[in-house]
Amino acid sequence: MSPLPVPVAPANFTPVSLVRAIAYSAEARAERTRKAYSSAFTGFVNWCRSVGANPMPAEAPTVAAYVAHLADSGRKAATINLHVAAIAAVHRAGGHEPPTGAEAVKATVRGARRALGTRQTRKAPATAETLKKVLRKVPDTTTGLRDRALLLLGFAAALRRSELVALDVADLERVPDGIIVHIRRSKTDQDGAGQEIAVPRGSKLKVCEALDAWLAAARIITGPVFRSINKGGAISSERLTDRSVADIMKHHIAAAGLDATLFSGHSLRAGFVTSALAAGADVLKVMHVTRHTQVTTLQKYDRRARAFDDHAGKKFL
Repeated sequence: MSPLPVPVAPANFTPVSLVRAIAYSAEARAERTRKAYSSAFTGFVNWCRSVGANPMPAEAPTVAAYVAHLADSGRKAATINLHVAAIAAVHRAGGHEPPTGAEAVKATVRGARRALGTRQTRKAPATAETLKKVLRKVPDTTTGLRDRALLLLGFAAALRRSELVALDVADLERVPDGIIVHIRRSKTDQDGAGQEIAVPRGSKLKVCEALDAWLAAARIITGPVFRSINKGGAISSERLTDRSVADIMKHHIAAAGLDATLFSGHSLRAGFVTSALAAGADVLKVMHVTRHTQVTTLQKYDRRARAFDDHAGKKFL
């Protein structure tokens, strides 16, 4: 499918300025969302240039053709939705009516979704039992102490990767029963009002002990909690990236003899939810830790955790 003839982008067209418009006009969005929109819109701009179409303001047939191009290229339905949302966001930021609202675009998106399917590939949760297996293989080196603390705190506080690596020592409040983790800004708190998560001292996974062991070994008393370590063992003053969390997770999952491709950085957060619900924790109590705002968001985890409870075939299978 090819786009209908549309005006060619003017010579002084600068996609960077349009992409930056997202950041200035959509500060309410999460940083990761802004980055994803910027990347997606840049892809749209490049495609428009390759076919001689005008990306801004774009016409509905152009966007519909781009959607078809993405589908033909094997992009997932979720990715197509992201690109469409990015195109709409940039147009609004530039004061233009989004072409994505046209029926031609909507129909093409619906057709692509039916053809591609909308089922998402979910990574496996790193449950408490999974973590126990993983932690047995984590060495007592400086890097091992860091990774143990990172995995346990990420799990116990059900933290997103970005929240975990953003932690500073000042964000950890010591109390008799454990630690209060202060989240300065998160996906569900874009205004920076702050959120608090209680992490019990515990007697099984011993999260607080692991965290104290890392901070003591690294002699960290201020600044970033989780930092990069070079091959020689020197600890940097730079904090880890959210990508590092996924890499660390996969490394130790593989070392424990499990399939690392089934897990991601999000597996820690998902693992806490799955473990808590399987243990019979109250949904509202779980939400207090995860900071989800909708009960329905946890339903997919609840279905998994209770998949075999009172199973219909339990008495005859």
